[in-house]
Amino acid sequence: MKVENVLVLGGAGFIGRHLVAELARGVIKVTVPSRRRERAKPLIQLPTVEVLEADVTAPGVLQRLAAGRDAVINLIGILHSRRGRRDERGPHDYGPDFARLHVELPQAVVAACRAVGVKRLLHMSALGAAPQAPSEYLRSKAIGEQAVLAADDLEVTAFRPSIVFGPDDSFINMFAGLSRFLPALAVACPRARFQPVYVGDVARAMASAIDEARSHGKAYDLCGPRVYTLQELVEFVCAITRRRRLIIPLSDRMSYLLARLMELAPHPLMTRDNYRSMQVPSVCGADCTLPFGLVAQALEAVVPFYLAPLGPRERYPQFRWRARR
Repeated sequence: MKVENVLVLGGAGFIGRHLVAELARGVIKVTVPSRRRERAKPLIQLPTVEVLEADVTAPGVLQRLAAGRDAVINLIGILHSRRGRRDERGPHDYGPDFARLHVELPQAVVAACRAVGVKRLLHMSALGAAPQAPSEYLRSKAIGEQAVLAADDLEVTAFRPSIVFGPDDSFINMFAGLSRFLPALAVACPRARFQPVYVGDVARAMASAIDEARSHGKAYDLCGPRVYTLQELVEFVCAITRRRRLIIPLSDRMSYLLARLMELAPHPLMTRDNYRSMQVPSVCGADCTLPFGLVAQALEAVVPFYLAPLGPRERYPQFRWRARR
């Protein structure tokens, strides 16, 4: 059966906005629930997209939203969780927020699909996710992924991207923002390895998988064409933005202490759990290719479009993109 009506959980987020736009281009009807409908204003303008105000973690909401859909896509994820009391922590020792959104929500999505007869399910995991991984983030992601792939009565496909970049991302843009104000940048875990993948490529891979029967029961690693250390990525951002900054690579001990200090902020840029995640290389390997014949776009070909200090004429396409026009 061709998929024509899709529920996208997390559709108002960074990856979600690109995926919903990709699906809408294929004339697929898309429903996007969001706790704050105003966050999804760019999507409301798309003719085949409906944005609903809803809390998908509330009892009965998932089942109601999934009813009548051909497929469900779960993109919901977080980078930080409260530590929580011992009795709140999951069986693989992860915080209550990770437990709620990375483990319990995927299980609830599977249950909702079964209850209303939705067979097709796409799920966003993370590269490096494993039950015995050093970080709570990666452990909780792994348990959620396992729960989804174990649903062999459904047609499930999972995706494990490395760091995802693109306009409005929270990774490359974070370093660009810091370099705007700081004369020196201290880089925690400078040797941490990533293989960044363009958000448009992630969206195309997921959209291509929807009607692809060969993808059922599989998990796809998604990476770009090149591996970088974190220090190399920071140096790249400074070069593209033409900002000469002193870059200070920190030792493992200093990286851990910096993460611990940053945890005190209301919205931390880094936590000790992020530090532990970066001990696992987020790479697919040099010979890795995207599924379905897609060709990964290089960081160097995309990032200058939205970071380089251009004149008004050169920036006009960027302004149009940000206005979603």
